[in-house]
Amino acid sequence: MASSMAHESLREPEVIAQRIKLLSQPHISPLTRYTETLSQRTSEVPYFDPLDGGCQAKVLVLLESPAKLASRPRFVSRDNPVPAQRNLKRFLHDAGLPRRHSVLWNVYPWLPEPTHGERRPLTRHDIDRGIGELPALLGLLPELRVIVLAGRTSQRVLPKLERLASPCLILTMPHPSPLAVCVSPDVEAKIVKTLTQAAQVAAQP
Repeated sequence: MASSMAHESLREPEVIAQRIKLLSQPHISPLTRYTETLSQRTSEVPYFDPLDGGCQAKVLVLLESPAKLASRPRFVSRDNPVPAQRNLKRFLHDAGLPRRHSVLWNVYPWLPEPTHGERRPLTRHDIDRGIGELPALLGLLPELRVIVLAGRTSQRVLPKLERLASPCLILTMPHPSPLAVCVSPDVEAKIVKTLTQAAQVAAQP
């Protein structure tokens, strides 16, 4: 079932309902509790995608912040119906990084408040707040080998992450959004090269 579901987009309510049913599976349930505790303690965050590697993941891709979508509940997923995630899904495939080896999250994990205006840029306070939640997350990923920081905002956590996540390999790449990718053909190549390196490390015995 997971193989067929991996081709679905998290646009339709029935697809979301299918993912919700998987959130109690052993590989993802600790991360589900993490997100629910965080939502109850602070403000709402999306779930990890149960089709990804969950607690067994060897590669953590840290994006910037959740997309501005109206649907609830939400997932941090390559199957989200937004351009950046569609690009990321293609890049992960091209790099040969299996879903079972990877998990996606955001440096600033909280969902944006529903507004009709432009969302504000993340502040230093926002980034520090997100960093404060990372140690608990890293503790739930015992097999983690690589952290990929996607985009300039996420890369602002690099100095602190080097202390938190040792001995993980930390890589950086451009953000997979169309705005970033269209700057130059080299951007897409850089993203795929970085994810390929992560895949190779994850595949090592």
